[in-house]
Amino acid sequence: MISNRVKRYCLIYLFVFVWNLGDVAANELVDLRRPAFTDPLDVIEPSNSSWISQPIQYPPKYQGADIFLTLDQQLYPALLPLIREYAKANQLIIKVLEGTCGISAGMLGRKEADIGGYCCPPGKTDRFPGLRFHTLGISSIAVFVHPDNQAIETLTLSQLKQIFSGETQRWSDIKPTTGNQLIHPVGRLHCKLRPGHWRLILENEELFSTELNEVSSIPDMISMVSADKNAIGYETLWMVKRYETQGKVKSVNIEQKAPTDSEALLKGEYPLYRTFNIASWEKSPVKNGYVDGLVGYLLSNVERVSDDFALIPFNQLKTYGWQFYKDELIGEPIK
Repeated sequence: MISNRVKRYCLIYLFVFVWNLGDVAANELVDLRRPAFTDPLDVIEPSNSSWISQPIQYPPKYQGADIFLTLDQQLYPALLPLIREYAKANQLIIKVLEGTCGISAGMLGRKEADIGGYCCPPGKTDRFPGLRFHTLGISSIAVFVHPDNQAIETLTLSQLKQIFSGETQRWSDIKPTTGNQLIHPVGRLHCKLRPGHWRLILENEELFSTELNEVSSIPDMISMVSADKNAIGYETLWMVKRYETQGKVKSVNIEQKAPTDSEALLKGEYPLYRTFNIASWEKSPVKNGYVDGLVGYLLSNVERVSDDFALIPFNQLKTYGWQFYKDELIGEPIK
């Protein structure tokens, strides 16, 4: 007997083959490289049968809106100008909450929002029936150290993994001339239910060193590394810039590639990135007739997002061979 999981993957392979009209065999087109992505057809089975027919009910604060969406803390400032532009042009009341991936998932699961924004690929627990994910783009995750750590300019991905796993504990193990100081890795293990982001360093939290200095917020990450000459951390380029008042840090190259090198990221040569998605309802009775227009507008105008956010749009990803299922990014380029 063929398992349901195998059947799902076969369907994905077939769809991507037709979608891309490629000459490569279908089973070579998709690289659902875990822990970067999850199966787009692995949808939650609701425990409550009445959930399917449950309509959207905005929280009291947002009632009266034509569209209500919740966005993670990077998509919120990135998309807000476009959302306001669309609302004005179409005479719509669009209300937006600045939240997190968890808030987006929670409000969508309770059917309290039309659209939810994520800084990660969806996990299985995010895939509610009737919900469709649309990838806006990706952005590099920069690895950084204290500015006075001038000896460390580049790391291999293997060295980075060894540092965060605790296998490599001293800077002298990376470069003998740095002295014998202990490395102080700093991590923010957010969105633990979702693939991608920090899981591209180590697949799960149990693999990180017991000496990891775990922080709960991005400002704390920047602050801790900027105050410790032996620390190393990571975050998106825009967040480093946004919280530069917390302290100065210095980005290091990974595999000889800088996090600012967009072409290296597009080619899959720079290995660390965040994936930015918005999710919307595509079926009745929760589908809002206004939403498709807004989603289409955001996708069509994502290249107008400020360069400060260092967002590489989805259409460039397609050009470089990143794999999509409908609007959702599901795989890196085949190397």
